[in-house]
Amino acid sequence: MNLEQFDILKDKRVLVTGGAGFIGSNLCEALLNLNAQVTCLDNFATGHKHNIAPFLPHKNFELIEGDIRCIKTCEAACKGQDFVLHQAALGSVPRSINDPITSNDVNVGGFLNMLVAARDAGVKRFVYAASSSTYGDSEALPKLEDNIGKPLSPYAITKYVNELYAENFYKTYGLNTIGLRYFNVFGRRQDPNGAYAAVIPLFVKQFMDHESPVINGDGSYSRDFTYIDNVVQMNLLSITTENKEALNQVYNTAVGDRTTLVQLTELLKKHLSSFDPAIAKVEIIHGPNRIGDIPHSLASVEKAEKLLNFKPTHTINVGIEAAVEWYWGNLRR
Repeated sequence: MNLEQFDILKDKRVLVTGGAGFIGSNLCEALLNLNAQVTCLDNFATGHKHNIAPFLPHKNFELIEGDIRCIKTCEAACKGQDFVLHQAALGSVPRSINDPITSNDVNVGGFLNMLVAARDAGVKRFVYAASSSTYGDSEALPKLEDNIGKPLSPYAITKYVNELYAENFYKTYGLNTIGLRYFNVFGRRQDPNGAYAAVIPLFVKQFMDHESPVINGDGSYSRDFTYIDNVVQMNLLSITTENKEALNQVYNTAVGDRTTLVQLTELLKKHLSSFDPAIAKVEIIHGPNRIGDIPHSLASVEKAEKLLNFKPTHTINVGIEAAVEWYWGNLRR
């Protein structure tokens, strides 16, 4: 990704909530490379201090350890900021099914706190992590931003409410927002551990340990797996675009291609086997389908290409190769 087009961010003050998480830490890194003034707000519920450890000595980096469920913390973090990249949330459909109250408190209550704080601080633009789960039971493919179904999980409900609140805050208070509906993001720093680990880092770790990954269902479910660099690009485009028509919209943040879970495991085995040939012989196990999962996900990125000049740089194959190389170098330490 060519960062030169984002030189306008030099010396700009950018708050990244959830900045110690997978996506947030990658955003912090990109912004620091652009000489922006970066504030990271995180309570380390799902983020990790090792993700931001390299940034702590940086003169342009500030860490605020706090929770978005506290309005005072949000107000302190937003003070003096030019832009907000709001990534803080409790992800995972299964987590929200097991504990809908906490997911709602963080993803809805915390989101509203951040909107209020950003509004009161005079933030120029509020860009937030939306979700492809918003498409719910809609079977239409590819997914178009204006055609959604009914949500299938508490998590999906919270992310749709975020979009409604963001639209309302623009119409009511004039706060410019952009929502990015992430589609199965993967890449460096994504945590392979824990009960709610995403499929790619989880499978990578299992393959590296010569353990058999478990595919939910027959493996025919498909996803638009999106490498982290494409997501970073979308966030940077969202806070730098001068196209007024692009503001106060939601965008699919994806590649525009879909891969089945069976295809994904074969791709992972292929790239991991170049490091350890024994991985090619690891068998795959199939389990029951997971409650709340949608069968297929494929994004149209035409809107982002048209209004934000989005140009995905990483296909699934290129992204998996880069991710596997990172995991091989970091998980084996």
